[in-house]
Amino acid sequence: MATMKLGIKSEAFHREGQTWICSSGLPSDVAVEIGDMSFHLHKFPLLSKSGFLEKLIEQLPSEDGSGCVLQLHDIPGGAKAFELIAKFCYGVKIELTSLNIVSLRCAAEYLQMTEAYGEGNLVTQTEIFLNEVFGNWTDTIKALETCEEVGSYAEEVHIVSRCIDSLAVKACADPQLFNWPVRGQENIQSPKGTVLWNGISSTTKPQPTGDDWWYEDVSFLRFPLYKLLILSVEAKGLKAESIAASLIHYTKKNIPLINNQLSFNDLNHVGSGTAVSTNSEADQRVLLEEIVGLLPNVKGVTTTNFLLRLLRTAMILHASPSCREVLEKKIGSQLDQALLGDLLIPNMGYTVETLYDIDCIQRILDHFMSSYHSATASSPCIVEEGQLVSGTDMLTPMTMVASLVDGYLAEVAPDVNLKLPKFQALAAVIPDYARPLDDGIYHAIDVYLKAHPWLSDIEREQLCRLMNCQKLSLEASTHAAQNERLPLRVIVQVLFFEQLRLRTSISGWFFVSDNLENSQHPNGNLGLPKNDCSRPMDSAEQDKEGGDHDVKDRVLELERECLGMKMELEKLVKTKKSWSLLPKKLGFRRKSQPCIPKPGDIKEQTSSVSDQNNENGDVGQ
Repeated sequence: MATMKLGIKSEAFHREGQTWICSSGLPSDVAVEIGDMSFHLHKFPLLSKSGFLEKLIEQLPSEDGSGCVLQLHDIPGGAKAFELIAKFCYGVKIELTSLNIVSLRCAAEYLQMTEAYGEGNLVTQTEIFLNEVFGNWTDTIKALETCEEVGSYAEEVHIVSRCIDSLAVKACADPQLFNWPVRGQENIQSPKGTVLWNGISSTTKPQPTGDDWWYEDVSFLRFPLYKLLILSVEAKGLKAESIAASLIHYTKKNIPLINNQLSFNDLNHVGSGTAVSTNSEADQRVLLEEIVGLLPNVKGVTTTNFLLRLLRTAMILHASPSCREVLEKKIGSQLDQALLGDLLIPNMGYTVETLYDIDCIQRILDHFMSSYHSATASSPCIVEEGQLVSGTDMLTPMTMVASLVDGYLAEVAPDVNLKLPKFQALAAVIPDYARPLDDGIYHAIDVYLKAHPWLSDIEREQLCRLMNCQKLSLEASTHAAQNERLPLRVIVQVLFFEQLRLRTSISGWFFVSDNLENSQHPNGNLGLPKNDCSRPMDSAEQDKEGGDHDVKDRVLELERECLGMKMELEKLVKTKKSWSLLPKKLGFRRKSQPCIPKPGDIKEQTSSVSDQNNENGDVGQ
């Protein structure tokens, strides 16, 4: 800590209860009362240093010019500051520190202790020491913290603004370049015992300091001062990431409720920035609203996890609607960076209908869609008719949000109070092209159907329209085909599309197998027989021939399974008088009769395939 000593005389004051008495041997002729303290002093030392006391003494009536009483209850710093001032006037030794310099400087200004009333007066001396304080980070922090003790006097003499500017310059500078003396590093001892100051006379390298070296120190400041500091570093061009990180650290330190919103991923990081504040909920609410207003308007610099924790805390503290709206918009703009556990916000409204706040997530999702469409419209990447034309990077956030929403729906679906329209509204926000597979939305629908067995058939069909049966994986299709909770219409669609998928796969395998055999056969390009008996086959050719037979056997087995599925499909169809295989929502238009073979056709196809296999060993298209 920086210090400055003034005066040369030894101690000449002693205290008796609430009274300070000067032991110079001369009777006191003036008494100064400050609060419940009284100072019995002499006029001449005071008049020679203070213009304010000179005018005050001249205005007081006195018969013999002695025994006057002055009341200075409004002096900055109170009795403690005046004690040092009185000693300064008598030339007694005093020590200036970063803890008393602000009150002394303001009191000196209040008492008009300028050069007009003596060379080297207190205003000049305190200004010299203040310049030394501003050169040191830790001393500046301590001086700034004491500004609240003197109220507006510190602002009148521009101490607050100079402290803020000094701290902002150091926070924006490279700590490795300037090696500012931060807390805990001012008095490092070198191996030879010399004190290191700003890296001078050091044979050892300074310890590395990250960009967050100043977060902890400023987190102890009262918010009005901290806000001035944040506005100052922002004006000086400090990057938004550092500003956001400092705000996060300050919030954790001063809003205890924010730490009660930890997710499972944060349990290993509780040690940093643990709250120490004992502010009331009303104070925390005001502080949270102020902090939200300071958050940078740059996407991604404030983590989505922290924004969601802020939103939860704002709901608990009943923050203003505008504050929550700002948080929802910020979360919506970067929703693709959120985790599922962070979205499970308990419903804290006055009329609790559902376990989780579905309406809040709906608003956040709407904000995401709005920002996404704005970004898409302003870029050359476009999406037409559900197909991505260019710019797969633009589709990635939408795909991630689609997966996130599907997982969220599966988590909230067991809530029996969740109404079908609300579930449908949340799921329908995501466009069809954003889901590469519909397994997630199918799982959410299945959970909802299980938790709501009283739904009518019409409601079940409306719910199942949220998914595309053509985009289910093999596992999901297998599960859906055996799911008794699904409407029969949906089960038939799943079976039909699986049959089409299997037929396409079989045709593709046949095509590849035929082309592969023709291209790799040694006589394939010469029009010679495939099994040339003019020479014996080597081992590689024999292995190839055996592999071809294995492929053919597998294809025949798959074909038999396909025909069996067709037979089962026909049985299901007979249970209904009329049904639509392909709803318009799936985008598949039927040009002719349904692709359901008759039993006679199946036999003809089987015999035809067998004949072709016997002739060529291949199956044609």
